[in-house]
Amino acid sequence: MSRKRQTAVLDYRGHAAAQITALTHDYQAGYTIPWHLHEWDQLVYASRGVMTVRTEQGAWVVPTHRAVWIPAGVPHSISMSGLVAMRTLYLRPKLAQALAEDCCVVNISPLFKELILHACALKVLRKKIPSHDHLIQVILDQLRTIQMVPLQLPNPTDSRAKRIAEMLLADPGDRRLLAQICKAAGASKRTIERLFRHDVGLTVGKWRQQLRLMQAMRLLADGAKVTHAALEAGYSTPSAFIAMFGRALGTTPSAYFRAAGAPDSFALNADTRARKRSPIKRRARPTPAGRQRRK
Repeated sequence: MSRKRQTAVLDYRGHAAAQITALTHDYQAGYTIPWHLHEWDQLVYASRGVMTVRTEQGAWVVPTHRAVWIPAGVPHSISMSGLVAMRTLYLRPKLAQALAEDCCVVNISPLFKELILHACALKVLRKKIPSHDHLIQVILDQLRTIQMVPLQLPNPTDSRAKRIAEMLLADPGDRRLLAQICKAAGASKRTIERLFRHDVGLTVGKWRQQLRLMQAMRLLADGAKVTHAALEAGYSTPSAFIAMFGRALGTTPSAYFRAAGAPDSFALNADTRARKRSPIKRRARPTPAGRQRRK
């Protein structure tokens, strides 16, 4: 969670003549794309597996058939849980003006999934080509009506709240009462509750629930059974986790990951298995301290 002036690398993906550039890449479980940023807006879609996107502001878990929106200029890293089929659209800045100026997880409808896959097959979408222009406009229409999903874990900024957050992040399954954790960190529960509400807009309890849900989803993507994932993530019973999962994603964990495991879009070839380095084109550039939020 603590990121002290990390060095980000600038990843050039935009094509000079294109409105949208698409990338297809498959990753092994446990792989991490290191800290980097883009000059173009980015929609990162998981057609299989679970991704965790981290920025200086927080973390976003991106399960199968969801995507994360990452605005241009935001340094981030992406970690893979399970085998991940990543399908990414890079959009020229300000092309999709309706979307948020911050990162967010969004639902991907079956129609939008096919549009993303079709764009990935074409790789580059140019406005001057009529068929490409039509596809661009349909993609933008989908982005205008897209639904956000509450799978974010924002980082508190106050040093006392950060200590609590770091303790919980180090062990999401910690079963101690919040008062005990606060005492160990040298702060009162009342103070920590106030700081969390001020910094992240959530009570510590809600923040902790979100952390446990995200941790359990990563464990499931890595192949854990529902019971093991629930207990390891700190839930008192598997049914408590199933209820929380249902509220967030509208189905049960077993049904969701069974459907997500369909082999329609993932083929991990020998070249990908042998890959040792991230595929991004790098040019070192330090992350600016105290980056301003884009207006």
